[in-house]
Amino acid sequence: MKIRLLLILSLMSLLVACSEQSQDNNLRFGLSAAPVSLDPRFATDATSTRINRLLYSALVDFDKSLRPIPKLATWEQLSTTHYRFQLGNNGREFHDGTRLTAHDVKATYDFILDKNNASPHSGSLKVIKQIKVQDPDTIDFILNKPDTLFPGRLMAGIVPAALINSEHAFNKQPVGSGEFEFVKWPQSSHLYLKRRKDGQAVEFLEVKDPIVRALKLVRGEIDLLQNDLSPEMITWLDNRSEVKITKGQGTNFTYLGFNLQDSVTGQFAVREAIAYAINREDIIRYILGDAARPASSFLLPPTHWAGHPGLPTYSYNPDKARALLAKAGYSKNNPLKLSYKTSNNPFRIRIATVIQQQLAEVGIDMDLRSYDWGTFYGDIKAGSFQIYSLSWVGIKMPDIFRYVFHSNAIPPNGANRGRLKNTKIDTLIEQAETATSLEVQAAYYRDLQVALFKELPYVPLWYEDHVLVTRQQVSGYTLAADGNYDGLKTVVLRKSPISND
Repeated sequence: MKIRLLLILSLMSLLVACSEQSQDNNLRFGLSAAPVSLDPRFATDATSTRINRLLYSALVDFDKSLRPIPKLATWEQLSTTHYRFQLGNNGREFHDGTRLTAHDVKATYDFILDKNNASPHSGSLKVIKQIKVQDPDTIDFILNKPDTLFPGRLMAGIVPAALINSEHAFNKQPVGSGEFEFVKWPQSSHLYLKRRKDGQAVEFLEVKDPIVRALKLVRGEIDLLQNDLSPEMITWLDNRSEVKITKGQGTNFTYLGFNLQDSVTGQFAVREAIAYAINREDIIRYILGDAARPASSFLLPPTHWAGHPGLPTYSYNPDKARALLAKAGYSKNNPLKLSYKTSNNPFRIRIATVIQQQLAEVGIDMDLRSYDWGTFYGDIKAGSFQIYSLSWVGIKMPDIFRYVFHSNAIPPNGANRGRLKNTKIDTLIEQAETATSLEVQAAYYRDLQVALFKELPYVPLWYEDHVLVTRQQVSGYTLAADGNYDGLKTVVLRKSPISND
Protein backbone atom coordinates (compact mmCIF):
# COMPACT_ATOMS: atom_id res chain seq x y z
CA MET A 1 0.00 0.00 0.00
CA LYS A 2 2.76 2.44 0.92
CA ILE A 3 4.68 1.78 -2.33
CA ARG A 4 1.46 2.21 -4.31
CA LEU A 5 0.79 5.49 -2.54
CA LEU A 6 4.28 6.85 -3.28
CA LEU A 7 4.03 5.89 -6.95
CA ILE A 8 0.62 7.47 -7.35
CA LEU A 9 1.68 10.63 -5.52
CA SER A 10 4.58 10.95 -7.94
CA LEU A 11 2.21 10.50 -10.87
CA MET A 12 -0.17 13.04 -9.36
CA SER A 13 2.61 15.61 -9.15
CA LEU A 14 3.03 15.29 -12.93
CA LEU A 15 -0.66 15.30 -13.71
CA VAL A 16 -1.45 18.42 -11.72
CA ALA A 17 1.37 20.50 -13.22
CA CYS A 18 -1.34 22.38 -15.06
CA SER A 19 -4.82 22.38 -13.55
CA GLU A 20 -7.80 24.55 -14.16
CA GLN A 21 -10.67 25.37 -11.85
CA SER A 22 -14.07 24.93 -13.52
CA GLN A 23 -16.03 28.14 -13.97
CA ASP A 24 -19.61 27.14 -13.05
CA ASN A 25 -21.05 28.01 -9.66
CA ASN A 26 -21.47 24.46 -8.32
CA LEU A 27 -19.58 23.66 -5.14
CA ARG A 28 -18.38 20.09 -5.56
CA PHE A 29 -18.14 17.96 -2.40
CA GLY A 30 -16.18 14.72 -2.76
CA LEU A 31 -17.54 11.71 -0.89
CA SER A 32 -16.01 8.30 -0.22
CA ALA A 33 -19.52 6.78 -0.30
CA ALA A 34 -22.75 8.06 -1.84
CA PRO A 35 -25.87 8.38 0.32
CA VAL A 36 -28.11 5.32 0.42
CA SER A 37 -31.47 6.98 1.13
CA LEU A 38 -32.73 10.55 1.34
CA ASP A 39 -35.69 9.47 3.46
CA PRO A 40 -34.97 10.37 7.12
CA ARG A 41 -37.38 7.67 8.33
CA PHE A 42 -35.07 4.98 6.97
CA ALA A 43 -31.56 6.39 6.52
CA THR A 44 -28.89 4.98 8.85
CA ASP A 45 -25.55 5.34 7.02
CA ALA A 46 -23.39 8.35 7.90
CA THR A 47 -23.51 10.05 4.49
CA SER A 48 -27.30 9.84 4.21
CA THR A 49 -27.77 11.06 7.77
CA ARG A 50 -25.52 14.09 7.21
CA ILE A 51 -27.15 15.06 3.92
CA ASN A 52 -30.67 14.53 5.28
CA ARG A 53 -29.80 16.94 8.09
CA LEU A 54 -29.44 19.63 5.39
CA LEU A 55 -32.73 18.70 3.67
CA TYR A 56 -35.02 18.22 6.67
CA SER A 57 -35.73 19.96 9.96
CA ALA A 58 -36.14 18.05 13.22
CA LEU A 59 -37.89 19.04 16.42
CA VAL A 60 -34.67 18.93 18.45
CA ASP A 61 -30.93 19.45 17.99
CA PHE A 62 -27.91 19.29 20.34
CA ASP A 63 -25.56 21.94 21.73
CA LYS A 64 -21.77 21.60 22.05
CA SER A 65 -22.06 19.57 25.26
CA LEU A 66 -24.67 17.39 23.47
CA ARG A 67 -27.61 18.51 25.56
CA PRO A 68 -30.89 18.60 23.59
CA ILE A 69 -31.93 22.10 22.46
CA PRO A 70 -34.94 23.39 20.48
CA LYS A 71 -34.83 23.40 16.69
CA LEU A 72 -38.32 23.31 15.20
CA ALA A 73 -39.95 23.32 18.62
CA THR A 74 -39.58 24.15 22.29
CA TRP A 75 -40.95 21.78 24.90
CA GLU A 76 -42.18 21.48 28.46
CA GLN A 77 -42.58 18.42 30.62
CA LEU A 78 -46.14 18.35 31.95
CA SER A 79 -45.55 15.14 33.91
CA THR A 80 -42.96 12.37 34.06
CA THR A 81 -44.62 10.77 31.00
CA HIS A 82 -46.09 13.79 29.20
CA TYR A 83 -44.13 16.18 26.97
CA ARG A 84 -45.67 19.09 25.04
CA PHE A 85 -43.87 20.55 22.03
CA GLN A 86 -44.64 23.99 20.63
CA LEU A 87 -43.58 24.67 17.04
CA GLY A 88 -41.80 27.97 16.40
CA ASN A 89 -41.63 30.04 13.24
CA ASN A 90 -38.35 28.84 11.71
CA GLY A 91 -38.19 25.88 9.34
CA ARG A 92 -41.96 25.78 8.91
CA GLU A 93 -42.11 25.89 5.09
CA PHE A 94 -41.69 22.65 3.16
CA HIS A 95 -39.84 22.82 -0.15
CA ASP A 96 -43.13 22.25 -2.00
CA GLY A 97 -44.53 25.46 -0.49
CA THR A 98 -46.82 23.89 2.11
CA ARG A 99 -46.60 24.75 5.80
CA LEU A 100 -45.18 22.33 8.36
CA THR A 101 -47.65 21.70 11.19
CA ALA A 102 -48.11 19.41 14.16
CA HIS A 103 -50.05 17.05 11.87
CA ASP A 104 -46.85 16.50 9.83
CA VAL A 105 -44.90 15.79 13.02
CA LYS A 106 -47.47 13.22 14.13
CA ALA A 107 -47.60 11.60 10.68
CA THR A 108 -43.80 11.30 10.57
CA TYR A 109 -43.51 9.64 13.97
CA ASP A 110 -46.61 7.48 13.49
CA PHE A 111 -45.01 6.11 10.33
CA ILE A 112 -41.72 5.36 12.11
CA LEU A 113 -43.54 3.62 14.99
CA ASP A 114 -45.70 1.47 12.68
CA LYS A 115 -44.08 -1.99 12.68
CA ASN A 116 -45.37 -2.63 9.17
CA ASN A 117 -43.05 0.08 7.84
CA ALA A 118 -39.90 -1.48 9.34
CA SER A 119 -38.20 1.82 10.11
CA PRO A 120 -34.77 1.20 11.70
CA HIS A 121 -35.43 4.15 14.03
CA SER A 122 -38.50 2.67 15.72
CA GLY A 123 -36.46 0.98 18.45
CA SER A 124 -35.32 4.23 20.08
CA LEU A 125 -38.92 5.51 20.11
CA LYS A 126 -40.65 2.52 21.73
CA VAL A 127 -41.18 4.65 24.82
CA ILE A 128 -43.88 6.61 22.94
CA LYS A 129 -47.39 5.44 23.90
CA GLN A 130 -49.47 8.05 22.11
CA ILE A 131 -49.09 11.23 20.02
CA LYS A 132 -51.80 13.90 20.24
CA VAL A 133 -52.17 17.03 18.09
CA GLN A 134 -53.56 19.89 20.17
CA ASP A 135 -53.54 22.47 17.36
CA PRO A 136 -51.43 23.14 14.22
CA ASP A 137 -48.56 24.42 16.40
CA THR A 138 -48.81 22.12 19.43
CA ILE A 139 -48.25 18.39 19.80
CA ASP A 140 -48.12 16.11 22.85
CA PHE A 141 -46.09 12.93 23.32
CA ILE A 142 -47.41 10.52 25.96
CA LEU A 143 -44.85 7.94 27.14
CA ASN A 144 -45.35 4.48 28.57
CA LYS A 145 -42.68 5.15 31.22
CA PRO A 146 -40.61 8.13 32.43
CA ASP A 147 -37.69 9.02 30.17
CA THR A 148 -35.53 12.03 31.07
CA LEU A 149 -33.68 11.73 27.74
CA PHE A 150 -36.84 11.75 25.63
CA PRO A 151 -36.51 15.14 23.86
CA GLY A 152 -33.13 14.05 22.48
CA ARG A 153 -34.78 11.09 20.76
CA LEU A 154 -36.83 13.32 18.44
CA MET A 155 -34.15 13.76 15.79
CA ALA A 156 -36.08 12.50 12.77
CA GLY A 157 -36.50 14.94 9.91
CA ILE A 158 -40.16 15.90 9.50
CA VAL A 159 -41.82 15.04 6.18
CA PRO A 160 -45.20 16.27 4.84
CA ALA A 161 -48.19 14.20 5.97
CA ALA A 162 -49.92 14.61 2.60
CA LEU A 163 -46.94 13.07 0.79
CA ILE A 164 -46.75 10.22 3.32
CA ASN A 165 -50.38 9.43 2.50
CA SER A 166 -49.63 9.40 -1.24
CA GLU A 167 -46.61 7.09 -0.66
CA HIS A 168 -44.18 9.64 -2.06
CA ALA A 169 -40.67 8.26 -2.73
CA PHE A 170 -38.73 10.46 -0.30
CA ASN A 171 -35.65 8.27 -0.68
CA LYS A 172 -35.11 9.57 -4.23
CA GLN A 173 -37.25 12.75 -4.25
CA PRO A 174 -36.82 14.34 -0.80
CA VAL A 175 -39.21 17.08 0.35
CA GLY A 176 -38.26 18.63 3.67
CA SER A 177 -38.07 22.07 5.24
CA GLY A 178 -34.30 22.30 5.74
CA GLU A 179 -31.91 24.96 4.49
CA PHE A 180 -31.14 22.95 1.36
CA GLU A 181 -33.59 21.59 -1.18
CA PHE A 182 -33.31 18.74 -3.63
CA VAL A 183 -32.47 19.52 -7.28
CA LYS A 184 -31.74 16.18 -8.95
CA TRP A 185 -30.07 12.81 -8.49
CA PRO A 186 -29.46 11.59 -12.05
CA GLN A 187 -27.05 8.86 -11.00
CA SER A 188 -26.06 7.37 -7.66
CA SER A 189 -22.65 9.05 -7.68
CA HIS A 190 -23.95 12.59 -8.43
CA LEU A 191 -26.44 14.34 -6.15
CA TYR A 192 -27.41 18.01 -6.58
CA LEU A 193 -28.83 20.24 -3.84
CA LYS A 194 -29.46 23.99 -3.66
CA ARG A 195 -29.10 26.33 -0.69
CA ARG A 196 -32.45 28.04 -0.28
CA LYS A 197 -31.28 31.43 0.97
CA ASP A 198 -29.08 32.27 -2.01
CA GLY A 199 -29.33 29.47 -4.56
CA GLN A 200 -25.77 28.19 -4.04
CA ALA A 201 -25.63 24.81 -5.77
CA VAL A 202 -23.84 21.87 -4.15
CA GLU A 203 -22.92 18.73 -6.06
CA PHE A 204 -22.02 15.63 -4.05
CA LEU A 205 -19.74 13.31 -6.02
CA GLU A 206 -18.90 9.79 -4.94
CA VAL A 207 -15.23 8.97 -5.57
CA LYS A 208 -14.40 5.82 -3.63
CA ASP A 209 -10.62 5.84 -4.07
CA PRO A 210 -9.06 8.45 -1.70
CA ILE A 211 -6.11 9.02 -4.04
CA VAL A 212 -8.40 9.78 -6.96
CA ARG A 213 -10.47 12.10 -4.74
CA ALA A 214 -7.34 14.03 -3.81
CA LEU A 215 -6.25 14.22 -7.44
CA LYS A 216 -9.64 15.59 -8.46
CA LEU A 217 -9.41 18.22 -5.71
CA VAL A 218 -6.00 19.43 -6.85
CA ARG A 219 -7.15 19.53 -10.48
CA GLY A 220 -10.19 21.62 -9.54
CA GLU A 221 -12.76 18.92 -10.29
CA ILE A 222 -13.71 18.85 -6.60
CA ASP A 223 -13.75 21.84 -4.24
CA LEU A 224 -14.04 20.22 -0.83
CA LEU A 225 -13.19 16.95 0.94
CA GLN A 226 -13.96 15.97 4.53
CA ASN A 227 -12.15 13.02 6.14
CA ASP A 228 -11.41 9.59 4.62
CA LEU A 229 -7.84 10.51 3.65
CA SER A 230 -4.63 8.91 4.91
CA PRO A 231 -2.10 11.03 6.87
CA GLU A 232 0.37 10.70 3.96
CA MET A 233 -2.24 12.03 1.55
CA ILE A 234 -3.03 14.93 3.86
CA THR A 235 0.66 15.77 4.14
CA TRP A 236 1.00 15.70 0.35
CA LEU A 237 -2.03 17.96 -0.07
CA ASP A 238 -0.78 20.34 2.59
CA ASN A 239 2.22 21.12 0.39
CA ARG A 240 0.02 22.25 -2.51
CA SER A 241 -0.46 26.00 -2.81
CA GLU A 242 -3.99 25.64 -4.20
CA VAL A 243 -5.18 23.69 -1.15
CA LYS A 244 -6.15 24.61 2.43
CA ILE A 245 -6.35 22.11 5.30
CA THR A 246 -8.29 22.58 8.54
CA LYS A 247 -8.51 20.16 11.46
CA GLY A 248 -11.15 20.07 14.17
CA GLN A 249 -11.66 17.90 17.24
CA GLY A 250 -14.06 15.03 16.74
CA THR A 251 -16.06 12.72 18.98
CA ASN A 252 -15.56 9.41 17.13
CA PHE A 253 -14.26 7.00 19.78
CA THR A 254 -11.68 4.35 18.83
CA TYR A 255 -11.05 1.51 21.25
CA LEU A 256 -9.53 -1.93 21.77
CA GLY A 257 -12.14 -4.50 22.79
CA PHE A 258 -11.69 -7.76 24.71
CA ASN A 259 -13.58 -11.03 24.88
CA LEU A 260 -14.26 -11.30 28.60
CA GLN A 261 -15.36 -14.93 28.30
CA ASP A 262 -11.97 -15.97 26.93
CA SER A 263 -9.70 -17.71 29.44
CA VAL A 264 -6.84 -15.28 28.73
CA THR A 265 -8.38 -11.89 27.90
CA GLY A 266 -10.94 -12.53 30.61
CA GLN A 267 -8.12 -11.92 33.14
CA PHE A 268 -8.08 -8.32 34.33
CA ALA A 269 -4.28 -8.37 34.76
CA VAL A 270 -3.85 -9.22 31.07
CA ARG A 271 -6.18 -6.41 29.97
CA GLU A 272 -4.45 -3.96 32.29
CA ALA A 273 -1.00 -4.96 30.99
CA ILE A 274 -2.15 -4.35 27.42
CA ALA A 275 -3.54 -0.93 28.40
CA TYR A 276 -0.15 0.09 29.86
CA ALA A 277 1.77 -1.36 26.88
CA ILE A 278 0.13 0.79 24.19
CA ASN A 279 1.83 4.09 23.40
CA ARG A 280 -1.16 6.10 22.17
CA GLU A 281 0.78 9.35 21.87
CA ASP A 282 3.28 7.84 19.42
CA ILE A 283 0.52 6.31 17.31
CA ILE A 284 -1.32 9.62 17.22
CA ARG A 285 1.82 11.55 16.32
CA TYR A 286 3.41 9.26 13.75
CA ILE A 287 0.53 7.24 12.32
CA LEU A 288 -2.47 9.54 12.68
CA GLY A 289 -0.50 12.68 11.84
CA ASP A 290 -1.53 14.41 15.09
CA ALA A 291 -5.16 14.24 13.90
CA ALA A 292 -6.51 12.76 17.14
CA ARG A 293 -6.39 13.17 20.91
CA PRO A 294 -6.02 10.41 23.51
CA ALA A 295 -9.31 9.09 24.86
CA SER A 296 -9.57 9.49 28.61
CA SER A 297 -13.13 8.25 29.01
CA PHE A 298 -15.49 5.52 27.79
CA LEU A 299 -17.61 6.24 24.69
CA LEU A 300 -18.48 9.84 25.63
CA PRO A 301 -15.88 12.62 25.37
CA PRO A 302 -15.18 14.47 28.64
CA THR A 303 -16.97 17.54 27.23
CA HIS A 304 -20.28 15.64 26.98
CA TRP A 305 -22.78 16.63 29.67
CA ALA A 306 -22.65 13.04 30.97
CA GLY A 307 -18.92 12.56 30.31
CA HIS A 308 -16.27 12.19 33.01
CA PRO A 309 -13.60 14.90 32.73
CA GLY A 310 -11.65 13.58 35.74
CA LEU A 311 -11.37 9.91 34.88
CA PRO A 312 -7.83 8.46 35.31
CA THR A 313 -6.01 7.11 32.27
CA TYR A 314 -3.75 4.16 31.54
CA SER A 315 -0.61 6.05 30.53
CA TYR A 316 2.17 4.32 28.60
CA ASN A 317 4.19 2.30 31.13
CA PRO A 318 5.89 -0.78 29.61
CA ASP A 319 7.66 -1.67 32.87
CA LYS A 320 4.34 -1.88 34.69
CA ALA A 321 2.94 -3.95 31.82
CA ARG A 322 5.81 -6.44 32.15
CA ALA A 323 5.36 -6.65 35.92
CA LEU A 324 1.63 -7.37 35.54
CA LEU A 325 2.35 -10.12 33.01
CA ALA A 326 4.99 -11.66 35.27
CA LYS A 327 2.53 -11.65 38.15
CA ALA A 328 0.03 -13.43 35.90
CA GLY A 329 2.62 -16.13 35.20
CA TYR A 330 3.94 -15.06 31.82
CA SER A 331 7.63 -14.72 30.94
CA LYS A 332 10.12 -15.04 28.05
CA ASN A 333 9.96 -18.79 28.41
CA ASN A 334 6.17 -18.70 28.70
CA PRO A 335 5.07 -15.75 26.57
CA LEU A 336 1.48 -14.56 26.43
CA LYS A 337 0.02 -15.42 23.02
CA LEU A 338 -3.04 -13.60 21.71
CA SER A 339 -4.91 -13.03 18.46
CA TYR A 340 -6.01 -9.58 17.32
CA LYS A 341 -8.67 -9.16 14.63
CA THR A 342 -9.15 -6.10 12.44
CA SER A 343 -10.64 -5.20 9.07
CA ASN A 344 -8.62 -5.37 5.86
CA ASN A 345 -8.60 -1.58 5.55
CA PRO A 346 -4.88 -0.85 4.90
CA PHE A 347 -4.78 2.07 7.34
CA ARG A 348 -6.39 0.04 10.15
CA ILE A 349 -3.96 -2.81 9.47
CA ARG A 350 -1.11 -0.33 9.80
CA ILE A 351 -2.36 0.84 13.20
CA ALA A 352 -2.85 -2.77 14.33
CA THR A 353 0.70 -3.61 13.23
CA VAL A 354 2.10 -0.82 15.40
CA ILE A 355 0.06 -2.05 18.38
CA GLN A 356 1.38 -5.56 17.65
CA GLN A 357 4.95 -4.22 17.84
CA GLN A 358 4.30 -2.32 21.06
CA LEU A 359 2.83 -5.39 22.72
CA ALA A 360 5.80 -7.48 21.56
CA GLU A 361 8.09 -5.10 23.47
CA VAL A 362 6.50 -6.17 26.77
CA GLY A 363 6.50 -9.87 25.90
CA ILE A 364 3.12 -10.38 24.24
CA ASP A 365 3.16 -12.48 21.09
CA MET A 366 0.17 -11.22 19.13
CA ASP A 367 -1.15 -12.91 15.99
CA LEU A 368 -2.61 -10.18 13.75
CA ARG A 369 -5.50 -11.30 11.53
CA SER A 370 -7.28 -9.08 9.01
CA TYR A 371 -10.55 -9.86 7.23
CA ASP A 372 -13.00 -8.28 4.83
CA TRP A 373 -15.50 -6.11 6.68
CA GLY A 374 -18.38 -8.60 6.58
CA THR A 375 -16.33 -11.48 7.97
CA PHE A 376 -14.62 -9.30 10.57
CA TYR A 377 -17.84 -7.72 11.84
CA GLY A 378 -19.60 -11.08 11.87
CA ASP A 379 -16.85 -12.56 14.05
CA ILE A 380 -17.03 -9.63 16.47
CA LYS A 381 -20.79 -9.96 16.90
CA ALA A 382 -20.45 -13.74 17.33
CA GLY A 383 -17.78 -13.35 20.05
CA SER A 384 -15.21 -15.13 17.89
CA PHE A 385 -12.18 -13.07 18.95
CA GLN A 386 -9.78 -12.34 21.79
CA ILE A 387 -8.95 -8.71 20.91
CA TYR A 388 -10.31 -6.40 18.20
CA SER A 389 -10.42 -2.68 17.43
CA LEU A 390 -13.33 -0.57 16.21
CA SER A 391 -14.74 2.95 16.49
CA TRP A 392 -18.06 4.32 17.74
CA VAL A 393 -19.26 7.15 15.51
CA GLY A 394 -21.72 9.97 16.20
CA ILE A 395 -22.66 9.12 19.79
CA LYS A 396 -24.94 11.75 21.35
CA MET A 397 -27.17 9.98 23.89
CA PRO A 398 -25.65 8.43 27.05
CA ASP A 399 -28.07 5.52 26.98
CA ILE A 400 -25.56 4.02 24.53
CA PHE A 401 -24.05 2.50 27.70
CA ARG A 402 -26.95 0.03 27.99
CA TYR A 403 -26.56 -0.98 24.34
CA VAL A 404 -22.81 -1.53 24.73
CA PHE A 405 -22.22 -2.76 28.28
CA HIS A 406 -25.40 -4.12 29.90
CA SER A 407 -25.41 -7.89 30.39
CA ASN A 408 -28.76 -8.07 28.56
CA ALA A 409 -27.23 -6.45 25.46
CA ILE A 410 -25.12 -9.38 24.23
CA PRO A 411 -25.61 -9.73 20.43
CA PRO A 412 -28.10 -9.97 18.83
CA ASN A 413 -29.81 -7.95 21.60
CA GLY A 414 -27.22 -5.18 21.60
CA ALA A 415 -23.53 -4.46 21.14
CA ASN A 416 -22.05 -6.01 24.30
CA ARG A 417 -19.63 -7.86 22.03
CA GLY A 418 -17.15 -8.60 24.79
CA ARG A 419 -19.83 -10.45 26.80
CA LEU A 420 -19.39 -8.22 29.87
CA LYS A 421 -21.46 -9.40 32.85
CA ASN A 422 -21.10 -7.11 35.84
CA THR A 423 -23.92 -6.59 38.33
CA LYS A 424 -22.62 -3.21 39.52
CA ILE A 425 -22.38 -1.88 35.97
CA ASP A 426 -25.89 -3.15 35.16
CA THR A 427 -27.26 -1.46 38.29
CA LEU A 428 -25.62 1.89 37.51
CA ILE A 429 -27.02 1.80 33.97
CA GLU A 430 -30.50 1.10 35.31
CA GLN A 431 -30.24 3.80 38.00
CA ALA A 432 -29.16 6.35 35.38
CA GLU A 433 -32.13 5.45 33.19
CA THR A 434 -34.63 6.04 36.00
CA ALA A 435 -33.06 9.31 37.22
CA THR A 436 -35.52 12.21 37.38
CA SER A 437 -33.13 14.90 36.09
CA LEU A 438 -30.18 15.20 33.75
CA GLU A 439 -27.96 16.27 36.64
CA VAL A 440 -28.69 13.13 38.67
CA GLN A 441 -28.40 11.05 35.53
CA ALA A 442 -24.99 12.55 34.72
CA ALA A 443 -23.75 11.62 38.21
CA TYR A 444 -24.76 7.98 37.69
CA TYR A 445 -23.11 7.89 34.27
CA ARG A 446 -19.87 9.26 35.74
CA ASP A 447 -19.93 6.58 38.44
CA LEU A 448 -20.56 4.06 35.67
CA GLN A 449 -17.46 5.21 33.79
CA VAL A 450 -15.37 4.79 36.93
CA ALA A 451 -16.69 1.23 37.23
CA LEU A 452 -15.83 0.60 33.57
CA PHE A 453 -12.32 1.94 34.16
CA LYS A 454 -11.90 -0.61 36.96
CA GLU A 455 -13.32 -3.46 34.85
CA LEU A 456 -11.62 -2.48 31.56
CA PRO A 457 -13.80 -4.17 28.92
CA TYR A 458 -12.29 -1.65 26.47
CA VAL A 459 -8.97 0.12 26.27
CA PRO A 460 -9.91 3.67 25.22
CA LEU A 461 -7.51 4.73 22.46
CA TRP A 462 -8.36 8.12 20.95
CA TYR A 463 -10.93 10.51 19.53
CA GLU A 464 -10.10 11.08 15.87
CA ASP A 465 -10.12 14.62 14.47
CA HIS A 466 -12.06 15.71 11.42
CA VAL A 467 -9.97 16.97 8.51
CA LEU A 468 -11.28 19.45 5.95
CA VAL A 469 -9.40 19.88 2.66
CA THR A 470 -10.57 22.62 0.30
CA ARG A 471 -9.50 24.65 -2.69
CA GLN A 472 -8.30 28.17 -1.86
CA GLN A 473 -11.54 29.55 -3.35
CA VAL A 474 -13.59 27.94 -0.55
CA SER A 475 -14.15 29.73 2.76
CA GLY A 476 -16.65 29.87 5.61
CA TYR A 477 -16.98 26.11 6.22
CA THR A 478 -16.88 25.14 9.91
CA LEU A 479 -16.12 21.59 11.02
CA ALA A 480 -18.56 20.01 13.48
CA ALA A 481 -17.46 17.63 16.23
CA ASP A 482 -19.79 14.88 14.96
CA GLY A 483 -18.67 15.29 11.35
CA ASN A 484 -21.95 16.64 9.97
CA TYR A 485 -22.07 18.78 6.83
CA ASP A 486 -23.65 21.88 8.42
CA GLY A 487 -20.65 23.91 7.23
CA LEU A 488 -22.34 23.93 3.81
CA LYS A 489 -24.94 26.31 5.25
CA THR A 490 -22.32 29.05 5.53
CA VAL A 491 -19.67 28.05 2.98
CA VAL A 492 -18.64 30.60 0.35
CA LEU A 493 -17.28 29.63 -3.05
CA ARG A 494 -15.36 32.12 -5.17
CA LYS A 495 -15.06 30.63 -8.63
CA SER A 496 -12.40 31.89 -11.00
CA PRO A 497 -10.20 30.18 -13.58
CA ILE A 498 -6.72 29.56 -12.22
CA SER A 499 -3.70 27.89 -13.71
CA ASN A 500 -0.90 26.26 -11.80
CA ASP A 501 2.10 25.98 -14.16
